[in-house]
Amino acid sequence: MRIGLLGCGIVGGAFVELLNERRAAIAATSGVELELARVAVRSITKERAGDLDPALLTTDAQSVVDDPTIDLIVEVIGGIEPARSLIQSALRSGKSVVTGNKELLANVGADLYADADAAGVDLLFEAAVAGAIPIVRPLRESLLGEDVTRLLGIVNGTTNYILTQMSADGVSYAEALAEAQHLGYAERDPTADVEGYDAGAKAAILASIAFGEQVVAGDVYHEGIAGITDADIDYAHRLGYEIKLLAIAEAFPPAEGSAGRREIGVRVHPAMVPVDHPLASVRDSFNAVFVEGTAAGELMFYGRGAGGRPTASAVLGDVVDAAANRLRGHHRPVPTGARAKIRSIDDLASAYYVNLEVTDAPGVLAAVAGAFGAHGVSIRSMEQQGLGSGARIAFITHRAIERNLRATLADLRRLDVVAGIGSVLRVVGD
Repeated sequence: MRIGLLGCGIVGGAFVELLNERRAAIAATSGVELELARVAVRSITKERAGDLDPALLTTDAQSVVDDPTIDLIVEVIGGIEPARSLIQSALRSGKSVVTGNKELLANVGADLYADADAAGVDLLFEAAVAGAIPIVRPLRESLLGEDVTRLLGIVNGTTNYILTQMSADGVSYAEALAEAQHLGYAERDPTADVEGYDAGAKAAILASIAFGEQVVAGDVYHEGIAGITDADIDYAHRLGYEIKLLAIAEAFPPAEGSAGRREIGVRVHPAMVPVDHPLASVRDSFNAVFVEGTAAGELMFYGRGAGGRPTASAVLGDVVDAAANRLRGHHRPVPTGARAKIRSIDDLASAYYVNLEVTDAPGVLAAVAGAFGAHGVSIRSMEQQGLGSGARIAFITHRAIERNLRATLADLRRLDVVAGIGSVLRVVGD
């Protein structure tokens, strides 16, 4: 099986190294001979690590796709264009494609899946979510007969590293981000990671596969971690929680007696997770995904979620799978179904952590509790800390509808005894 590689950066270079290391073992165990035929790069003169024959290099990516001697395309250039056009061209010409392009799949994946199915070839993308962790294939194959109800996970290594440093070492968000950038975990412009867009793209892909309905990146509600303070970390610890950036996808059945469609809720936001929950102990740049189903119960997939070799491992696994499928004359379609009916964040339910600064005056607690009660938000626990002439009060609520919590916050802001509202975090996993 002759492979055309589009892109030879961190992941592409690691893929070449891993392919060279594992080629003989793959042939011995699977019967598939893998040959790297051509590699499309931006610059042929750039120095590259590893054993890569310069004669394979070209700056013309389309010529690699069009080469009739190539059976399979690996795309690791990222972005929407020219990746989309190159992948579509490869699929429509009968070539299987392996990609790790989460941005592309989260926005136009359904179109590409349809192209692959129409051509009778594979489009595989294990590397698009959670690096080396096998999560896409289990959802597509092992759990195909499972009624998956919820996915809950840490799918961005950069933000998990930052929050781990804040939690373990007591550093500020800015200090933890600077360290992540120094180590290469965070880009110079970290927006996609710290604002939750990277995790949102991955959540859209996982939701589409798990629920068999089309979910795109624009369907995902986002909140980032830039507002998390060391005070929030301290409060979380005192209350028995860790703060994590979570990607959550849930399927909600139609109301009883209703003929309507089920709804899908997909969101990314920081959340307080109980310290005894498995996700609370996922540290540094590691990822983990919890899958909940009606028959299997709870399953957790854990491992390295980023990095050249871990991601290249997922790419190579897909390459072997796609090559074996071509030899057998079949492919694995991606069931996408119709566009999902998305449930608004306003209609989703959660428990909440709310941090208030209040004046030290009689009737403060009664006024604050009245604002919660007026909107049906029940207080589960409270902790008070003196602040000179005032106080800081931290509440944990019972589960409440988001719109009711937001109405409560609006009323609290109008109270004379409330000097300010600090952090508001969802509590997940109790």
